[in-house]
Amino acid sequence: ESEAFRAKAKAFLFELRSHYWLDGGKLAVAHAGIKETMIGRGSPEVRDFALYGETTGETDTFGLPVRADWAAAYRGKTAVVYGHVPVRAAEWVNNTICIDTGCVFGGALTALRWPEKELVSVPAERMHYAPLKPEADPGIPGSAQAQADRHLHAEDVIGRRWIDTALMPRIAIAEENAASALEVMSRHAVVPQWLIHLPPTMSPVETSKRDGWLERPEEAFSFYRERHQTHVVLEEKHMGSRAGIVLCRSDDVAVRRFGLTTPAAGMIFTRTGRAFFDDAAMQEGLLSRLRLAAEGAKLWDELETEWLLFDAEILPWSAKASTLIAHQFAPVAASAMHGLSVAHDAATRALKRGVETGPLAAHFADRLMRAKAYAKAWQPYVWPVSGVDDIKIAPFHLLASEGAVHSDKPHSWHMAIAERLAAAQPASVIATRWRQVDLSDVAAVEDAIGWWEALTLAGGEGMVVKPAGFIARGAKGLIQPAVKVRGREYLRLIYGPEYDAPTNLARLRERALGPKRALALREFALGLEALNRFVAREPLRRVHECVFGVLALESERIDPRL
Repeated sequence: ESEAFRAKAKAFLFELRSHYWLDGGKLAVAHAGIKETMIGRGSPEVRDFALYGETTGETDTFGLPVRADWAAAYRGKTAVVYGHVPVRAAEWVNNTICIDTGCVFGGALTALRWPEKELVSVPAERMHYAPLKPEADPGIPGSAQAQADRHLHAEDVIGRRWIDTALMPRIAIAEENAASALEVMSRHAVVPQWLIHLPPTMSPVETSKRDGWLERPEEAFSFYRERHQTHVVLEEKHMGSRAGIVLCRSDDVAVRRFGLTTPAAGMIFTRTGRAFFDDAAMQEGLLSRLRLAAEGAKLWDELETEWLLFDAEILPWSAKASTLIAHQFAPVAASAMHGLSVAHDAATRALKRGVETGPLAAHFADRLMRAKAYAKAWQPYVWPVSGVDDIKIAPFHLLASEGAVHSDKPHSWHMAIAERLAAAQPASVIATRWRQVDLSDVAAVEDAIGWWEALTLAGGEGMVVKPAGFIARGAKGLIQPAVKVRGREYLRLIYGPEYDAPTNLARLRERALGPKRALALREFALGLEALNRFVAREPLRRVHECVFGVLALESERIDPRL
C-alpha cells in the first residue's frame, strides 16, 4: 500500500478508543482485556493494557511473552469481553470472557450476543496461519471457571461486608462474625465447591398465653393470619439432624458441574458446612440409595437435571448427637433423679417422725417427676446405628436442580416430591406427615391443633408452620418462611427439666424473639441468593460469599435455645 494509505490507517488506529463501556456500565469490550479499576478511564497505562493485556515480563520457550492471568483476579460487576490470546473454547471466568477462539489458526470465529450472553461460533474453513505455540492442555478437569475457583481468597469474605440479595438488600456481615466463619470454613468445612447453600435458622412461635405452655399452634396461626396469609402448611418436625444433601446423577457430575477434581456421588453436610458423616462408606451408601430413589421417582428426567439439592433431616438424632446425649443429657438426668430421690426420701422419713416437712417433700416429689420426664424426653429419638440400614432421610425441600431454584414452587409441591422419593425407596427415605390449613376455617384450625397435640403426645418434636408459598411478603416486607411449634416434652430437652415450673415458665415468657426472627430472614435471603448465583453459573466466590455470610451470621449472640 502507499505511504499515504499507511499513514491514514495508522492515524485511524491511533484515534480508536482503548475500550468501550456499554449498556449502562454492564459491559466493557477491550481487545486484550481490562482491569476493573481501568474501566471508564483513559491513560497510556489503560490503553497499553487494553491493547496488549498483562504480562509477567518473562518470555517462554517460543519467544512469546508469558501472560498474567488478570481474569482470575477480576472482581468487577461489569462484564468484560476480550480476545488477543486464542483459547480452545470461549468460557466465562469471573464475569469475563475471551471470545478469541483462534479462527486464523484453524479454530473458530466466535461472537457473543448481549445481553442474552449467548455464544455463536463458526468453524474456520482452514488454518490460515500456523501458530507459533501449540495449544496448551489445561492438565486438570473442569471448566475454565472451575479452574479459577480452585482456590478461594480470604480477602473476598473477611472484614465488614454488605451483601445484596434479591429478597433483602444490604445484609451486613460484621467483621468479627466473618472471622469466626473463616475459622470454621478453613478448618472444618467440606470443600467449598459442594457448599452451594446452607440452611437458615428458624424462629419459634410466639410464647403461648395458655397456662402451663410455652409454645402452642394457636400463636403460629395468629402470626400468619395477622400478616394476611390465608393458608398455611403444617409439617411434622422430625427429631433428627438438619442436613444439606447434594446428589449427583453420576459421579462425573461432581467434576463437570461442581468443579471438583475427582468424581463423587455428592455430599451430605451439616448446617455449619461440615461433613455430616465421619464414615465415608456411610455417606456413599446413603447417597447411592437416594440416587435410586430419585431414579425411581423419575426426577432426573422430569427436571432435566444431573444434580439435586435437598434440605432434609437425618434420623435418628442419636446418629449425630450420641456424644451430647452421653455427656450432657444422660448425666444431668441421672444426677437429678438420684439427688432428688435421696432428698425426697429424707423429707418423707422426717415427715413420718413428726417433722413438718410436708411442703418440702411435695416440692422434691414435683422436681423428681420433672427429672424423670426429662430422662424419657429423648428416648423416641434414639436407636442403635450400626450401618446404613439404620439411617433414615426425611427430605422436606427440593431446593434446586440444574437451571432452577425451586423457591417458586409451593410447599405442597416439595412435600409431594418427598412422598415420591419415600415411595421409591422406603427403606431409607421417609415421608413427612403434613397438611394444608385454611386459616379462615375454624373447624380445620381446631383439627390442626388436635393433630399437633397428638403428634407431640406420642413423642414427636412438634411441627413447622409455613405460608403456603415458599416466599411470602406482607405490608412490611418479607414474612418468616417458617416458625416452629415444639412439643412440651421436647422443650424440656431445650430449656431443662424444670422449665415448665410456674416460676421458670414466667421468666421464659419474656424471651425476645425479634433478633432470632431477623436472623432467620437474613439467612433465608442469603441461602436463596447463593442458589440463584450457582444456578446462574456465577463464580464460586460469588456463591460462597452468601454461604459464608450465613455461617458468619450464626456467630451472632442469640439464645441458641430459640
